[in-house]
Amino acid sequence: MQIFGTLPDGRDVHRISLQSGGLSAQVLTLGAIVQDLRLDGVAHPLVLGCPDVASYLGPARYFGAIVGRFANRIGGGRFTIDGRDYRTDPNFLGRHTLHGGADGADVQIWQVEGQADDHVIMGLTMADGHMGFPGNLRITVWIALHEDALEIVLTAVTDAPTICSLAHHGFFDLDGQGDVRRHALMIAADRYLPVDSDLIPTGEAAMVTDTDFDFRKKRMIGITGYDHNFCLSNGQQPLRPVAQLTGEGGLSMAVETTACGLQLYDGAHIDRIGGLDGRRYGRHAGLALETQFWPDAPNRPGFARPILRPGREYQEVTRYRFAWS
Repeated sequence: MQIFGTLPDGRDVHRISLQSGGLSAQVLTLGAIVQDLRLDGVAHPLVLGCPDVASYLGPARYFGAIVGRFANRIGGGRFTIDGRDYRTDPNFLGRHTLHGGADGADVQIWQVEGQADDHVIMGLTMADGHMGFPGNLRITVWIALHEDALEIVLTAVTDAPTICSLAHHGFFDLDGQGDVRRHALMIAADRYLPVDSDLIPTGEAAMVTDTDFDFRKKRMIGITGYDHNFCLSNGQQPLRPVAQLTGEGGLSMAVETTACGLQLYDGAHIDRIGGLDGRRYGRHAGLALETQFWPDAPNRPGFARPILRPGREYQEVTRYRFAWS
């Protein structure tokens, strides 16, 4: 473990190196960020990352981080549990909550609780009332390499009823060309969530048939405008494959998860910033495949309920498995 940089308040951000088989990774204590991911025989990094702390607090916010305590959007920055109303930080367009608010898990310093050559365990406690959410939430993340896979295991417990949906917000580029629109994608979902002009789900789970959201058979991503949830199931499931991304060079990445939703974001709004190995990122430089509860689920009776209660444990497992096709 070494010092990667320093926050404006003087706290150090550390970087942990992981290695297993042909995979290696760099993980930061800031946001539990996977800052770099490499595969032997591939000249470029597989994820978008930045060489300095300042980028992660600005234009590269969320890159490779754990986001929450509720990933994605909460419409109106409000929800109700057991008849009690809560208002959360409206950090998105001044009226909705995105990724847990302006002071979400991605900008916190996580504590290292264990590590080995191939994994690191980190913990974070989010206080009752933080960003408007109820309950002291204790989160643990296990980030591990398994020869051909990056695994993220997230668990959480609370001392009061709350909502919880955590996600790894990595941006992937399997070709290293700075534009993922020519990658091929398959998503095992026959429904997706249409959104309004604020990117809040309308409440409908629409069929993908005869739409640009039909990725049930692998095809090139092509057009832009994807920032939508794909409905994998009505609730959490055993670990299973749900998506596959393939670069033009033949490297593929299978996504396996226990989650019920998969957010596809095509990176259309990535700013021009400096990245790994002197690269310059911009629009469509990486693709995010975020496993999570469906967005705005706290306010949608027809969606799986992301409520966590005392005495229960939240758990989500996601693996990104790499292979040559």
